[in-house]
Amino acid sequence: TVIPEEAPPSGPLYEHIAWENPTQPWLVMGFRGPRFDPTRKDMPTMDIFSSIYLSQSSSLYQKLVVEERLVDSFFPSFPDRKDPNLLIIGARLTDAANASAVRDAISETLANARVTPIDAAKLEQAKSRLRYQFAGGLDNSEAIGDLLASYMQFENDPEVINRVYQQYAAVTPQDVIKYANTYFTDKGLVLTTLANTDEMSGFDPDSSIDARVAGRSVRATDSDSAQNDLADRIASWTPDLPAVNAADASFILLPSRSSPLIDLSFVFNVGAANDPAGKKGLAMLTASMLTDAGSKVFSYEDINNAMYPIASGFGSRVDKEMTTLGGSVHSDNVDTWYTLVRSMLLTPAFSEADFNRIKTRAINGIRTDLVGNNDEELGKEILYQRIFGKDHGYGSYNGGNSDDLESITLDDVRAFYHKHFSATGLRVGVSGGFSQDFLRTVKADVARLPRGSAREPAFAKVELSGGRNGFIIEKDTQAVAVSFGFPIDLVRGDDDWVALWLVRSWLGEHRSFNSHLFGRIREDRGMNYGDYAYIEYFPRGMFQFHPDANLAREQQIFQVWVRPLRTNTDAHFATRVAMYELQKLIDDGLTEEQFSASRNFLQKFVSLLVKSQSRQLGYAIDSDYYDIDTFTKYVREELASLTVEEVNRVIREHLQTENMEFVFVAKDASNLREVLMNDVESPIEYNSPKPELADEDSVISKLPLRFRNVEIVSGEEVFK
Repeated sequence: TVIPEEAPPSGPLYEHIAWENPTQPWLVMGFRGPRFDPTRKDMPTMDIFSSIYLSQSSSLYQKLVVEERLVDSFFPSFPDRKDPNLLIIGARLTDAANASAVRDAISETLANARVTPIDAAKLEQAKSRLRYQFAGGLDNSEAIGDLLASYMQFENDPEVINRVYQQYAAVTPQDVIKYANTYFTDKGLVLTTLANTDEMSGFDPDSSIDARVAGRSVRATDSDSAQNDLADRIASWTPDLPAVNAADASFILLPSRSSPLIDLSFVFNVGAANDPAGKKGLAMLTASMLTDAGSKVFSYEDINNAMYPIASGFGSRVDKEMTTLGGSVHSDNVDTWYTLVRSMLLTPAFSEADFNRIKTRAINGIRTDLVGNNDEELGKEILYQRIFGKDHGYGSYNGGNSDDLESITLDDVRAFYHKHFSATGLRVGVSGGFSQDFLRTVKADVARLPRGSAREPAFAKVELSGGRNGFIIEKDTQAVAVSFGFPIDLVRGDDDWVALWLVRSWLGEHRSFNSHLFGRIREDRGMNYGDYAYIEYFPRGMFQFHPDANLAREQQIFQVWVRPLRTNTDAHFATRVAMYELQKLIDDGLTEEQFSASRNFLQKFVSLLVKSQSRQLGYAIDSDYYDIDTFTKYVREELASLTVEEVNRVIREHLQTENMEFVFVAKDASNLREVLMNDVESPIEYNSPKPELADEDSVISKLPLRFRNVEIVSGEEVFK
């Protein structure tokens, strides 16, 4: 097939998108870019360009995100494609009034890149980063297969990877100028803004990059000595802190002589459950100040600059009882990386500028990312609140409430750090090709943490006894989301947990075409995208296939998620289908065939959950928390001894349909409340007849849900 070439670009072009729903404003600049060609330098040079000028270590990112906080999300997207594609630079604005300043800052960076050669040392750092990124992505067979497939599509030859990296190695400072002048031009520009208004107020789209370049001569750049000075400071720094505790932490070690990667996790015995009343989000802010901010020795910019060439980082995740700080690094660079990590962990700067940036991002993450744009996650998180209640340690969102976040001060963060980030209860996980010297250094640093005191379990058991209750979050959304569930008295390691885990998998394995609800709602009836069930907390499900580790909890819920549904009637019917199938499961149990198929699937599937070195470490830490054997061994041994009779007993004892909480995210909340409370019939309409479902659909459309109460709340009021 001959694919016609597009006409040459004739920009600059500008378009404003008036978004119907409330959202943060965006500014996106796209440029007509090159196609993938392993014999040319165009695309490799663009990859290097984005890494130098647009990454988190770039001056532009520091200006827009860190220093002036004009945007809270900034990224390049320069994908490899068979045909010429757009080179995209995206910025989510903290205020629509920032649009011109952000556009000008990006344009100025592009104009400077067109006339000023990049320092040779910075260019080599960018090449180093790309190599270490590539190596770091090869830690499991699935990742290797994905990477090969992404390149094989171009020439059906794995050697294309070597040819591409030969092009990366050959890129010169002059190439960067050459291709910047080829692609970052007014002619190739497509500029887009988005806001919940008819126009971007005060924004003038007429701003020429070419005009900024005109009159400037190509000039030499000074050698960058700052990076050498930073490397010297990193090489010479050690923490001047005494040991204050003995063996208060436990170490989970998974050494591998063959692995070039080292994974390190600090899992602290603290989480969102420790947030004080009126300060929800404090644990999350504190963790972010330890991984996304500067230390007393190295500024945030220093840390980004040093992490950049080694393609590494240090991140955090906060759950109810666990806060995980960690990262992965190639063994070549472990000394540099860990020096930065220990400075962040042991000597955080708690800078006001870092704090304000992180707090702004956290608030926007709630109002825009969660409430505004993620109905799936929104419904799930509200369901936890409804089940556990505001006075329970699990009754608040891990990210906090926006009003609480506004009130939290830097002094609050300091106090929380010194009180809770201690060695007591700390689990330290280390995996990969680490040395004994490295391990001794980590242990010495753990001894420098405060001793602290053990947190005793203090979570009251929750039982629902009020029938079926609904909660509708009313917002301007194009579909309806449904979540429902109830608390269960089982956690990993309990006698019946693996049996219930099998039942969950049969009923609704995440993103699996084999799951029963998926087959009945999506495949048979074509109603929606996903229908899944969970017995452990599983956040960020829309972004991944498998749950994260280090979300271990003393209490869990059984939960079903169904979305997106086109209308209230569809949502009502799909909820009835899910309840109909759940009740059938309780009444009839699994057949021997269904049980055997699910068991065989899970015996193999469990390996996917620990497919990478970092996931193996995470699951090993969780196994220590739950006091069980290696996760794969634990699951397989339990599965091997199960019988269908035992599984059906577990279904009868742990599943029920009488006392549940339901959460809906919908546009027309009043109508949905009316049909739910009155058990109005919800007939389903198909694009083509399905006579084989007619009798069952007739029963389901009238199935009584018997809601005792259904509340409505505006989306603007949740997580405030």
